Amino acid sequence: MNRDLQAADTTRDPVRLRRYLEVLGLSTAGIPSDATLRQAAGINARTASTYDGLLERLFISDRVSSWSSNRLSRLTKRSKRYLNDTALAIAAARVDPASVLMDGDLLGRVLDTFVFAQLRPELPGLGSQTRLHHLRTENGRQEIDLLIDLGSRGVAGIEIKASSAPTAKDAKHLSWLRDNLQDRFLGGIVFHTGPHPYSLGDRLWALPICLLWATTR
Repeated sequence: MNRDLQAADTTRDPVRLRRYLEVLGLSTAGIPSDATLRQAAGINARTASTYDGLLERLFISDRVSSWSSNRLSRLTKRSKRYLNDTALAIAAARVDPASVLMDGDLLGRVLDTFVFAQLRPELPGLGSQTRLHHLRTENGRQEIDLLIDLGSRGVAGIEIKASSAPTAKDAKHLSWLRDNLQDRFLGGIVFHTGPHPYSLGDRLWALPICLLWATTR
């Protein structure tokens, strides 16, 4: 990666860039403000913008925009930030696998990042209108990790849980979205770490994360 960064731009301070990558690694799959990221990395807005452009051109980082709909109100507009490779996110954050497993919040972010990385290359096959978003209300009461908008065909919601046996309670935000969108809601998936798929209710399913290896290969 260092060679890629140097080839793209040899004028950047590698120490500050590495520090910004560490902050992005710790924040992957989150929706921090730009100011929060800058302050944590100790850089100004211009430098952060330059780094973001560089990392996105190299497909190292990505942003998932928030979803909007006239059927729902008071949705946050802040984008979700990802480092596109799970191993890179862990390395950049300077944590080891044991530390990830002991930190529930970080484990959730890592799993979210992994699912995002697996799904992202598949989107073009769903049609030119397909877009990937996230959804969160301003008060934080409802939040859906990823939302696939297929244009006129409808939308599908995805939640990622660090659990081997999620219940209907883990799909409550997907249920909320289904009830609000009604016929526009195609279905909701709760990806989990267990081995078995099963139903969680009307148009809601629990699916093992490992199924992604079978469906995206």
